[in-house]
Amino acid sequence: MSAQNPIADIVDNGLCTGCGACVSALKRPDIAMELAEPGYLRPRAAPLSPAETKTLHAVCAGREIAGRQLDAKADYHPVWGPIVTLATGHATDPQVRYRGSSGGVISALAIALIESGAVEFVLATHADPDEPLGNVTRALGSREEILAAAGSRYAPSSPLADLETHLAKGRKFAVIGKPCDIASLRRMARHDPRIDALIPYKLAFFCAGVPSRAGTVEVLRALGVERQAVATFQYRGNGWPGLAKATLHSGEEASMDYNSSWGQILNRHLQFRCKICPDGTGESADVVCADAWYGADGYPDFTERDGRSLIVARTQAGQALVDQVANEGRVAMDPLPVADIALMQPYQLLRKSNVVARLIGLWMARRHIPRFRGLKLLRLATRTSPETQARNLWGTFRRSGGKRLT
Repeated sequence: MSAQNPIADIVDNGLCTGCGACVSALKRPDIAMELAEPGYLRPRAAPLSPAETKTLHAVCAGREIAGRQLDAKADYHPVWGPIVTLATGHATDPQVRYRGSSGGVISALAIALIESGAVEFVLATHADPDEPLGNVTRALGSREEILAAAGSRYAPSSPLADLETHLAKGRKFAVIGKPCDIASLRRMARHDPRIDALIPYKLAFFCAGVPSRAGTVEVLRALGVERQAVATFQYRGNGWPGLAKATLHSGEEASMDYNSSWGQILNRHLQFRCKICPDGTGESADVVCADAWYGADGYPDFTERDGRSLIVARTQAGQALVDQVANEGRVAMDPLPVADIALMQPYQLLRKSNVVARLIGLWMARRHIPRFRGLKLLRLATRTSPETQARNLWGTFRRSGGKRLT
């Protein structure tokens, strides 16, 4: 990579996740996150000193992810990562369950942390009140604020860009983020002891990738809605899986089901780094949740129903938190056999199994490739058919040759 402008190298080679860790760690006013074509958040590139380059490489999970040292109680599964507790469940509060994207468990965990006094606020991403298609990350300090922010946001976010502001307050807080956000946060913690001291809980959710702003605009186009007419935009929530819904300034609403919005539009606009991600399941989190889809004909069934979450505690701190909300009656839970996760989340299995082939395709195209360690990727590759590996290798090579990756 370029010694002078490593940020540009990371971005141009499609390795940037958009998390904002570099902005927080470098602490330079000329380096900030900005919306870049076709609608991803990227750090503004600038020349770095050798010391700054070292800092960038130390915190950037887009460039490197290493498996963490296992908790004493955790078993490591080659696909699903460290597991201390595995269950399905849902928030027992009907409003929390309804507002959440699946069973409302992450919201229930956040509310419990605040109401118990374990943290003073939760740092989480929600809809930007000034830009209905965008996201903001803010400190949430009450049940009402958490419920108002509930629901998935299938759009770019940079929850770590302003982390220094929150650390400087010296108050304990939790962070809810994408797997890559939490992976970067763990990397930052190696060099900043305030992070583990002030952020005792790091929560995540399974992620299939970040769509660009252009993807949301295409959803609006399919709904027959002008972007300027939109007052608020909901990607999911208010039911399971919930509708993608545009509410207009006129008060009118236009919506489409999850399978149409995500399955046919948004997932075609994923940033490149997500396509080679080995950690869509949040292996660095204390607790990670996901949609515990019911099956139909061997595939997840997206029929509207009461929400159900997949719950994975990965550390003893995560297990204690999950046990707490269960004992307090905030979350109802049932144990889950690990083999059942693949029935609920087949995409995560397929993507992680194909990462090695895709990295080889990048290398053949003379692209910089990220470094992934301790994630059992070679073991998964050997269990995947040669035909599938060849198809993924060739597809990545063909798409990545001779152009800027986004």
